Amino acid sequence: MAERPVFLPTPNQSELVKEASVKLIWHSGFSEIQKKRNIRELHEAAARLGYTPLLEVSTKSDDKVGQHLSAFHLKVHGPAGEIPLECAFQGSKVFERGGPYTDLFTTDPRSAKRDLRLRDSGRLIAFEFQGMRFPLEPKTFFYDWLYIGAIFPHREWLSRLSGFVGFTDIEFNPQRSINCQARSVALFFSLKSSGLLEDSMKNPRSFVEVLHAHEYEAHPITSVAQEELAY
Repeated sequence: MAERPVFLPTPNQSELVKEASVKLIWHSGFSEIQKKRNIRELHEAAARLGYTPLLEVSTKSDDKVGQHLSAFHLKVHGPAGEIPLECAFQGSKVFERGGPYTDLFTTDPRSAKRDLRLRDSGRLIAFEFQGMRFPLEPKTFFYDWLYIGAIFPHREWLSRLSGFVGFTDIEFNPQRSINCQARSVALFFSLKSSGLLEDSMKNPRSFVEVLHAHEYEAHPITSVAQEELAY
């Protein structure tokens, strides 16, 4: 047995995303077949709790939209054009003894995620991207900003997914990771449903301010030179 989260948009509650932990029969192994079996187990177990229909957001999703919403597939605007979201996230990490490793912007997502420097450079202390320095707190702030920024241009098309009550990512283990693409999708739909999406995506400071009352505590965003950004 294992437990994995289902992320539910909750635009009318104090928190914009509800995380429901679901117990499922877990099939060990790293093959695509095993991962798809685990997705089915998770969705069937969630359905018994009343959480259905769900969309798996990962490269292992049976739904092409779920595959396209993967951070390995989505693109963000980087210094030299569009780059994979996963590469932007990994290449923006700043550690005690190195980083950001911006050369990861131009590699493939899997290689970027597995780069040894990300494990050998000491403690993670911040993110730097497009001339801005992002703090580690709120914990999911930088990832949420990147992710929702990547899907924001497609916000009207994505409205067709409003029939899903929640989102999953079979690759996400909350005991090992903090950021989750399925959670970011749920947050996107809560912001959209509550009419907060447009204002939140004006800039990173607006994003924090809009979500402050629901998700985050206020934390400063600074330029790389440690000076307050002027918007």
